[in-house]
Amino acid sequence: MMTSTLTDQVGAAGPVDADDAPGDVPAAEETRRGGDRGGRVPRLVLVLPDTTYRAPDFLEAARAVGAEVVVATNAQPTLRDTMGSAALTIRTDEPERAGREIAEHARTGWIDGVVGVDDRGVEAAAVAQGLLGLPHNPLAAVRRAGRKDRQREALAAGGVAQPAFALARPGDDVAALAAGVGVPCVVKPTTRSGSQGVLRADTPEQAEAAAARVRRILAEHTADDPDQPLLVEAFAPGAEVAVEGLLRGGRLELLAVFDKPDHPDGPTFAETIYATPTRLPDPVVGRLRRQIAAAAEALGLREGPVHAEARVADGHVTVLELAARSIGGLCSRSLRFGAGVSLEEVIVRHALGLPAEPARRELAASGVLMVPIPERGVLEAVEGVEAARALPGVEGVELTLTPGQETLPVPEGDRYLGFAFARGATPEDVAAALRAVQRTLVVRLR
Repeated sequence: MMTSTLTDQVGAAGPVDADDAPGDVPAAEETRRGGDRGGRVPRLVLVLPDTTYRAPDFLEAARAVGAEVVVATNAQPTLRDTMGSAALTIRTDEPERAGREIAEHARTGWIDGVVGVDDRGVEAAAVAQGLLGLPHNPLAAVRRAGRKDRQREALAAGGVAQPAFALARPGDDVAALAAGVGVPCVVKPTTRSGSQGVLRADTPEQAEAAAARVRRILAEHTADDPDQPLLVEAFAPGAEVAVEGLLRGGRLELLAVFDKPDHPDGPTFAETIYATPTRLPDPVVGRLRRQIAAAAEALGLREGPVHAEARVADGHVTVLELAARSIGGLCSRSLRFGAGVSLEEVIVRHALGLPAEPARRELAASGVLMVPIPERGVLEAVEGVEAARALPGVEGVELTLTPGQETLPVPEGDRYLGFAFARGATPEDVAAALRAVQRTLVVRLR
């Protein structure tokens, strides 16, 4: 989901401090919180996949707090040409091994914090944090959060409000399962994100067809097992919101609640506009926080960022899902805390155990547009970008696909053309500015 390599992004972000520490530093002692760092700077390991938008933002956050960075990634070894000893090559598809290799790196230096950026990276980070004696999530909890079927089962056991659901395995009567959970329903894979493979069905027969389509998507457009169990869950009515939070010793700090003013109700669920602060009444926001906290507890999560999706109808909160990471893509650039602090800096400070005040979102309303792909083809050009950047309230437009790349909309695809950011006096002003961006951009495909 990116147009440049991780090496390109790290190089563009500038050099990273990577002075080697004395080899006799005892890792198990030096990495424990509250210990005396002896005046040295903190060192952070960023676990980054080779396909990510977010490397520059996390590197900038590390610089903002004065931390040295080691990038642990499955990227090509050429990353060492840019970062030297600050690059650690790991296998992110083998998180337990990767976590051990990260912890072993402390023998040649020191490690004060580990941050995993994507779903696979957080598994390796959890292993490394545990071995280094840092506050962490159990690996089993992170894995439950990363599989929608296991997450549903854990939330059910924890009494968290969520849609009725059933698991559809190959050969199962999906129509009967859909009738059992109730229609309309949603059919989705258990392993994907970004609305890929997520379909609404209004009848049991449509659910059967949706399941067949989801399995084709898995087989043709992902490396995931097309025979995995699929979730068939009741469609939750109401307004959909996205929640950013930070767990500190099991306690949830609510960072931001985004409304989705385009009301994604299917049959597919491409994301478009997020706007914050939410227009939900304070008592409902309180219930939302308690339900998300209960979901994290049911999964066994205790530390670090979480990103959740929920529906709210008549004041009742239904949890759709929760991830043990922060929001994806470039969406975090719509958030600022305190005196211009980024979401990534909030996360990095927590990981390093640095002193931090509760993260208070800025007073201005803000939001992000995930520019949708209109249809399948090959991108020739996106016109009107400069005009969109000049619109009132718009703070930036970033394209993440380049001419010549294939375009594939959801549910088959998992990409967006780019991201636009806006700020204003109210969330309505922000949404209006982002809709103006949508009208201004002209996408040329072949």
